[in-house]
Formats: sequence, structure tokens, C-alpha cells
Amino acid sequence: MRPSGQVALDLGPPFEDGASSSSDFEEIPHPAAHNTYWTQHQPAHPPPRQEELPLHYMNEEKARRRVVRGPGGTPETTYPATSEKDLDYGAFDDEGKDVYSKMKASKGPISSGRPRRPPPPPPTTVREFFLQNLEHIPPIVYTLLSCWTRFHKIGKSGVVVWDEAHFGKFGSHYLKREFYFDMLVGFAGLLSGYDGSFGFESGSAYPETVPYVAMRVMLATFGVALVPLGWYTAVELGMSWMACHLVALMVLCDVAWLCISRFILLDSMLLFFTFTTVFCLTKFHNQKYQPFSFDWWLWLIMTGYSIGCVCSVKWVGFFVTCLVGAYTLEDLWEKFGDLKMPVRDQVRHWGARVACLIVLPILVYMASFKLHFMVLNHSGPGDAQMSSLFQANLVGNTFNQNPLEIALGSKVTLKNMGWGGGLLHSHVQTYPVGSEQQQVTCYHYKDDNNDWVILPRWDENPYDPEGSIRFLKDGDAVRLQHAATTRNLHSHPITAPISKLNNEVSCYGNATIGDYQDYWVVEVVDDIHRGHREKVDKIHSLTTRLRLRHQASGCYLRAANAVLPQWGFKQIEVSCDKENNPKDVHTYWNVESHWNERLPAGDMKLYKSPFLRDFWHLNVAMATSNNALVPDPDKEDILASKPFDWPLLRVGLRMCGWGDNQTKYYLIGTPVIWWGGTVSLVVSGLVALVYIMRQQRKYVDMDLREWEHFLYVGKVAMVGWVLHYLPFMIMGRVTYIHHYLPTLYFSVLMLAHLLDHFVFSARRLSDRTKRIAFAVSAFIVFANFWWFKGVAFGIDGPINEYWGLKWRSGWNIYNE
Repeated sequence: MRPSGQVALDLGPPFEDGASSSSDFEEIPHPAAHNTYWTQHQPAHPPPRQEELPLHYMNEEKARRRVVRGPGGTPETTYPATSEKDLDYGAFDDEGKDVYSKMKASKGPISSGRPRRPPPPPPTTVREFFLQNLEHIPPIVYTLLSCWTRFHKIGKSGVVVWDEAHFGKFGSHYLKREFYFDMLVGFAGLLSGYDGSFGFESGSAYPETVPYVAMRVMLATFGVALVPLGWYTAVELGMSWMACHLVALMVLCDVAWLCISRFILLDSMLLFFTFTTVFCLTKFHNQKYQPFSFDWWLWLIMTGYSIGCVCSVKWVGFFVTCLVGAYTLEDLWEKFGDLKMPVRDQVRHWGARVACLIVLPILVYMASFKLHFMVLNHSGPGDAQMSSLFQANLVGNTFNQNPLEIALGSKVTLKNMGWGGGLLHSHVQTYPVGSEQQQVTCYHYKDDNNDWVILPRWDENPYDPEGSIRFLKDGDAVRLQHAATTRNLHSHPITAPISKLNNEVSCYGNATIGDYQDYWVVEVVDDIHRGHREKVDKIHSLTTRLRLRHQASGCYLRAANAVLPQWGFKQIEVSCDKENNPKDVHTYWNVESHWNERLPAGDMKLYKSPFLRDFWHLNVAMATSNNALVPDPDKEDILASKPFDWPLLRVGLRMCGWGDNQTKYYLIGTPVIWWGGTVSLVVSGLVALVYIMRQQRKYVDMDLREWEHFLYVGKVAMVGWVLHYLPFMIMGRVTYIHHYLPTLYFSVLMLAHLLDHFVFSARRLSDRTKRIAFAVSAFIVFANFWWFKGVAFGIDGPINEYWGLKWRSGWNIYNE
């Protein structure tokens, strides 16, 4: 049977006419010299097409349909011709296996982020430079638009709005170098010329001496940067230009991000460093194909630095840190499974991650606290949260004038040495339960009700201020008399109000009435300077750690972090622990303030406090303060909301007074962005499940690079959203809608990713259809923003005159 077509062979230069050959094989004339021969021997039916590789990316059935099945056969589909030089034969090598074998990974690295392109040649003219940088024009335009939205009418309201009352007050303490928690707002005030004299009372008008507009502008600058960061992150994630535009547009037009960026708050900085961390992570991901190069090290270091910054602003930054950690663990796990990678490279990869993503962020975080301690070297309202030794080194603090050795007759304050511990405190109010005697609590601020006088027992001679001095030693049994009310620190076998396993601690009697249950035995733990208890002959202020054991019942005075109800003014419960646990730091106390006119002042060189101890103590104090922000069942907080309310935008938040003559700001997101992002999270999970099921049934919906990209972007968005959202579901503190703002970023990325996957990058849709879909999406986002822009720029006059702003029943935007 004659074949349906001929095979053309390249045999080199043609023979000369009449030349002969000694070959034993049939000689065929060269077509260049014997065109007549080839014309006469043309096949009756020329081959319909030439078979082309590669075939391995198709399923078996479709690949077989491409092969001509005999004379007159026609292929089901035609494919454009591909030159040989364009084919990557190394990537398509099947190592001798069947051409119809299932899809396998190519030998070269597969980029799941931004497609790799060779760097352009250095520009030689201005025109070439301009053409090579055309991709930066859109983010520049978006940045200019972001400047307008963030700065437009930023000084319209001349009163203290919402949490400006807190952060502005913190900034005032910083500018006066008085110790407090937060630093960055104070730095903005310093740059703007603020002197720290204003009290920032909520709703009060700003005086002319406070440059509040300049302070707002500085913090709004962080909000401006969110838009270009969103653009470049989408670019590094490998999204199409339409999806990049949509991400930038959604970041620009969300009124919640806009509104929160226009005031003296930390949220704009938190959002900025959250965005930069994700951006640096995506930049680093795109350097995977050239490990340990300069760019690889640069973006790994920048990721670690950004982690340190975001955690230094607010602890919510630890959530995006977990995202980087999850990505890193997956990356190292894949490298661990690469049997071709030398052990030396494995160790280098692990070492680089540990150094840049663990050690560097910790150093940045600790450096912010070192700067904090260096700037705030004056005594202030926040120093009571710190250890007594730390406070002794603050300017304006009198602890360094304390008499060193404690004696009977001394008036003292007792500081609990548990992390975040307060001062032993009492007030005239009584317990509504239990003994109904005078309350004893721990209080974190300086107050006359923190003062106690050390006196001998009732069965000993009364204290004689003219008699010999009796110093306090280990094992002495004494009374502690409350200086303000003259009642005695007392305990009895009555259950404590919160810690039900412990005994109640109260104040009982007066200067002449008491009993044996007023006796407390001093037990030395150690001394920070002198060491172990055997070396401690006398109790020293500030440095000696001691425990107070109730002589009658054997329990120990303890102050953990149990918070009393409103009848106890939300102060820390003090109880008597019946279990003798020598390692329980909540039973450790030290003498903080000490007054005794008969004793000389101490030596300042004995009151040095190490940085690491202060660093750890402040962090625990911050955690304790944060955990104390729990919902009050006795009050109704109309500003608070639940995490379930956020994804579907069920509630908003009034940021200021709501009178007709006040400029009103309402914290609410652009609905289509929030709702679209939430829906995209659900859809993405379903789509991934469908794709995985289809892969199991041997369907091939996309090539390997597309699948890796779909998974990579989806994991960044979904895991980031989960890590930022779920913690608020389990924490007990009071929550507000602005806590969702970092989480929103990942739902925006997911929404753009799905639209890009199904619309903007879809092969089945024409370019015209894609442009129409993009135009409709952009118009909906912009129109929704324009409708609600007033809630961020400020609404004047009666709010009920503004029609169409209440889209959900839970929004309290109108006066009803």
C-alpha cells in the first residue's frame, strides 16, 4: 500500500549533473537540481498537516485525535506552526516514555508568581527610558488620586475625633518624654511642631497651638501609600493588568480604609506595614529561581524588616507574620523533598530564613523598645506598669531617694512582681459578697490608697517612733496597716470573689482593733543584687523579692490577672493562695516606695535595671492591659461589634458626636468591595475543590504553570484572611469594625484573583468582552465609593436629610 505522503529529506548540496555515486542505495535526485523529477512524483493527496510536538500536555484521547489515521484522515483541530528554535526541548523531554503519558513537571523551575522576563537593555535615549518604564505610570496616577482622597478636607473637623483622644494623649506624653506605651504618634507630633500641652479630651475643639491638620496629614501619608502597594503586590502576584487596576481601584475607593487614614490613629501605619510585608513576600517569592542572589537576599531581608515594623506598631501585625511563617514552612518543606539539592544548600536555606525572618524581626522589635526607653526617661502615668527598678531610673521619680533598708514604722507601697502586676491597694468600698469587709485589690496607678505602714503584731509592744530601729528580716511576722483608713490587711477562711479556690483578703479593724488573722510572715525569695536568700540579712526596697504568708492559715498573698467586676472598679483581685508554690511569681512582692524619716536615702547605683528584663516586663504589661479590654456586661457599648458582623458589613461605627451642627464621620466600608470579597472567599474554596476533583478524574483544565499560579495566589489570599480573622473569633477582648481592616486586604486580593482567573485571563473570552467586564467592575466600585464618600469626608447638617445611606438594618447612621 502506497503511503499517503512523501518525506522530504535535506541531503546537503546537490550533486553535479551526471555525477555518480558508489552508494549501494537508491539515489534520489536533489530537488534543487531536478525539479522536474519531484514535480512528476507529487502525491495525489498532499498531507493535510505535519505532526507537531509537544503532545504531553493533552489528555490521551485528544492527543490521539490529532494523529492522522490513514489516507484522507483530517485532524480535529489545527495548531499554529511553531519554529524549532521556539521549542524548549529540555522541558518537553519525556525521557523515552510514551508521548501520551500523563502531565508531569517540567525540568525547569515553574514560576507561580510574576512571569519571568529578561531584563531590558540599558536605555540609550530618554524615549527608550520612558518606554521601558511605562508600567509605572498607572501606579503614579493612582498615587496622585490617593493623595487627593486622603488629604481632601482632612482638617474639616476641628475637634478630637474618636480614638484621637487616646493616641493624641499618648503622643502628648511622648513629647513631654513621660513614660507611656505608644511612640509613633508622638513622633508625628514632634515633626509637626506640637509641644504636647493639649489634653486630647474626646470631642473637645483643637486650640490654635495644636497642629492637628499637620499631624493628620503625616499619618494619612501611610494611607496614601496603600494604593501603589496594592498595585505592585498584584503585579508581583502575576495578575493581569486588568486585575492590577482593579486591586488598586478597590484599595483607593474603600471608604473604610479612607476614613481610618485621615485621623491621628495608628491604623494607617498598621495597614501600611501589613501591605509592605505582603509585597516583600511576593517579591521574594519571585526570586526563587535564583537563590542567594543579591535580589533574593534583599527581599528576604526586607520581608523580615517589615515584619519587625508591623509588629512594633500593633500586635495585630503578628497575624501577617504567621502568613510569612506558613509560606516559609511550605517552601522549606518542598526544598526538603528535592533530592537533587545538596545538604549544604538545604542548611543555607534554613539558616537564611532563621536569620532574616526570626532574628532580624526580633531585633527590629527590640530596637523599637530600646528607642522607647531612651526617649521616655521621665516619670509619667504609664510607669506604674513597669517594675520598681525601672521606675527608679526615670527622671522625676523619687524611688532612688528611698531609704535602702526597711524597718518597722516605715510607710511603703508593695508592688506585685508578676508580669503586669500592680500595687497593693485598698479603698473604703466593701465586698458585696463574702465577708463584706473593706476591699483589697491591685491597682496600676499611683494613689494614696496604695500606702501601707509596717507595724508589730498585736501581742508585741506597740511601735515606738522614738525607740530603737528594728529592721525587717526574713521570717518576721508583722501587721500591714492601710495608711488611709487605718484598717489592717486581713485574711480568713472565706472564699475569694473570683478565685474560688483561694481565701478572701480584706481590710479589717483599725489602729486599736484587730486579731491574730492580721499577721503576715515575711519570706525572702532572693535579692536582685545580693543573690540567694541566704545572703539577704535585711529587706531592701526595690531589689528584694519576698512573699507574704498568712500566719494563721498558711496561704500566700497573691495577685494574678483576675479582674473584679464593676463593684471592684475593674481592678485586679487579691486573694490568699492555699497552695505553696515557690515558683509562682504572682506571689512575689517588692517594696516600691519607702518613707522613713529615721533612715538615710539609698544609693542610686544599686537601682540599675537590665534592658531585657524591662523589655519583657513591658510586653507582658501590654498584654495584660489588652486582655483587660473585655466586654462589660453592666454596660452597653454601642460602638463594639462582633467578628461575625464584619465580612457582610452588618454594622458601622459612629466616630464622633451626631448632632446636627457637628461634622459627622461614619466608619463603614464600600459595600460592593466588602461583599464581593467575602463571596470570593467562599467561591474560591468551591472552585479549588472542583478543580481537584476534576484532576482526580484525569481532566486537564490548565497547564502546570497556570495551576501553580492559581494555587499560589489563592493560598496567599485565603491563608492571610483566615490568620487575620479567626483570632478575633476566639479572643475575649472587646472588638470593633476597624479590627477587620487588615483582613479586608486579603479578600480584595482574592476577589481580583478570581475575576482575573475566570474573566480577565480567560482564553474563551474575547478581548472586547474582557474590557467590557473590567469597565463594568471598575464603574461599580467607583460609583459605590462616590455614593458613600461623605461618610469619610464628613457630613454636615441633619443626617436624616441624606437619602440612601442605610443599606443594612444594623447601620445606625440615621437618628431613629
